[in-house]
Amino acid sequence: MFTSPAAHTLVATDLDGTLLRSDDTVSPRSRAALARAASAGARHLIVTGRPVPGIRALLTDLGYDGLAVCGQGAQVYDAGAARMLSSVTLDRDLADTALGKIEAEVGQVFAAVDQDGPGGLTLIEPGYRMPHPSLPAQRTGRRAELWAAPVVKVLIRHPSLGDDELASAARGAVGDLASVTMAGPGTVELAPHGVDKGTGITLAAGLMGLDPAGAVAFGDMPNDLPMFRLSGHRVAMAGAHPELRAEADEITLSNEEDGVAVVLERLFA
Repeated sequence: MFTSPAAHTLVATDLDGTLLRSDDTVSPRSRAALARAASAGARHLIVTGRPVPGIRALLTDLGYDGLAVCGQGAQVYDAGAARMLSSVTLDRDLADTALGKIEAEVGQVFAAVDQDGPGGLTLIEPGYRMPHPSLPAQRTGRRAELWAAPVVKVLIRHPSLGDDELASAARGAVGDLASVTMAGPGTVELAPHGVDKGTGITLAAGLMGLDPAGAVAFGDMPNDLPMFRLSGHRVAMAGAHPELRAEADEITLSNEEDGVAVVLERLFA
């Protein structure tokens, strides 16, 4: 059962371009602001496109022991218990078919996958370049090796098309084979159809006994839109994608300027 909606019972933060600085750290000011929100009774929920293996060390460094929505909403992870609570995989045959349809429209793309599970690998085919060099990845010899184990999402890059153009073409080509989103520079992704940050925050908030309408949500890219549309107060970072800025209730400073902290300090003064 949901509790009665109340103002700012939940603080939902994206990571890259939002809570994290460019060096993958959270500033002391942001940590203090999150602690202030927690002391006022608001729960923190991380909502990220990264898969669980890509944030486990970060969660430990933060001392974060709550739930985390990962993999564009495909995974809900209990950091305190180190346990996956929910995971939705992308059918590998459908994913391979979707890539073929995209390439029929735009020519060759380069792909990577995030495998399922708390220990899943990120595999990249020849030609794919990781958008976050700090994230671990294992290179394969050919695309067929991407499908060796269940996956939660596929990442694609094009040698010349921009992200918006590639995402639009992919949506038109893929149809209901998968959900297509743009998660950051050079990061167009295919997730299980109907799965996104909105479905993830709904599930996680329900497990916490909260209503997403009580959330103040922070984000910077179109993959944050489904989370925004369920949240009571929507904050876009400075430099956020125009689609997100258009649906934001306010624009804060950048992630490098502690934009999340600026808002939380005001809301939980």
